[in-house]
Amino acid sequence: MKKAMTKNRVVYREFGAPEEDDTDQNQVDLPPQQQNIRIQATRRGRGGKTVTEVTGFQTTSENLAKLTKQLKNQCGTGGTAKDQAIEIQGDCTQKILQILIGLGYKAKISGAARP
Repeated sequence: MKKAMTKNRVVYREFGAPEEDDTDQNQVDLPPQQQNIRIQATRRGRGGKTVTEVTGFQTTSENLAKLTKQLKNQCGTGGTAKDQAIEIQGDCTQKILQILIGLGYKAKISGAARP
């Protein structure tokens, strides 16, 4: 008597299942008017270098990468997109605020008051 072979039988897997790693499918892509964006200049954990953090995005990784590229070009600096947030080198809070409001986002500067 032969046993029936199961199609998706996994005997050993060292790391998580690749089907569970699709994070873009679980992300909500809200229009800019419905997103509350916070902009903050910080030096925490960066060796004294000032970085402008833009947080609060609820969009896909592709849209976040496009927006990151646009902000980097208009600010004339480097930066990156990490964990649904954008980091731009230097203190560009006012410039980023104007750009995001122009794109239709609800954005605010958070943190300490600036003179």
